[in-house]
Amino acid sequence: MKVIYIPFNKKNLIFLAISIILVTALIVLVFYNSFNKGVFSVMAPQAIYKGNENLSKVAFACNVVWGTEFIPQMLDIFDERDLKITFFIGGEWAEDNPELLSHMVNAGHELGNHGYYHKHHSQLNIDENIREIRDTEDLIYNLVGLRTRLFAPPYGEFNDITLKAAESLGYRTIMWSIDTIDWRREGARIITDRVVKNPHNGAIILMHPVEDTLEALPTIIDELRNRGFEIGKVSDILPPD
Repeated sequence: MKVIYIPFNKKNLIFLAISIILVTALIVLVFYNSFNKGVFSVMAPQAIYKGNENLSKVAFACNVVWGTEFIPQMLDIFDERDLKITFFIGGEWAEDNPELLSHMVNAGHELGNHGYYHKHHSQLNIDENIREIRDTEDLIYNLVGLRTRLFAPPYGEFNDITLKAAESLGYRTIMWSIDTIDWRREGARIITDRVVKNPHNGAIILMHPVEDTLEALPTIIDELRNRGFEIGKVSDILPPD
């Protein structure tokens, strides 16, 4: 076999070094672009617990699957104080209460999605998660002509599958940073204290239509506004999609 000898003079060494640098730069560039497209664009979706911390705004998030008898009075309080909030609606409840749902919309409130049958979404597979959210969205659209785009999982239970299911349908998953825990029925004073003891910018304040919350609402609203907070819908405190 004939061996070809390439003399490694100074000129050849410079050419070899430049070639190695160019090939290395090309590999790095390809890897960087692949990493950006293949990793950063598919980052796992995250639940949202609060909004913009730079603005003195908070949002009321009211989950609705029961407590129907208290909703008209809650709507009256919000109307009297020129306040719009977000109601996260259960599908079964909407099916049974189309007139109240329309009242919420006509009053300017925001509707979110709370699943159809109030299931534990962390125990559902992706198809079941999707069905719960989509069936609720379709029902609400058929009743009031609006598409929901915020999803509050029942019981605050979710996992990665829930988050992926919601994102696949164009939803952001909403949790909370202040919980009234009003379902315990511990009294209006305790509920009020839970909210006003440590309000913060971008807070999402979770509540339900119960008698204690109904009683506490006027004081909560007045206290928050006296401290300089603007109260509104969840979408008001979130960054754009």
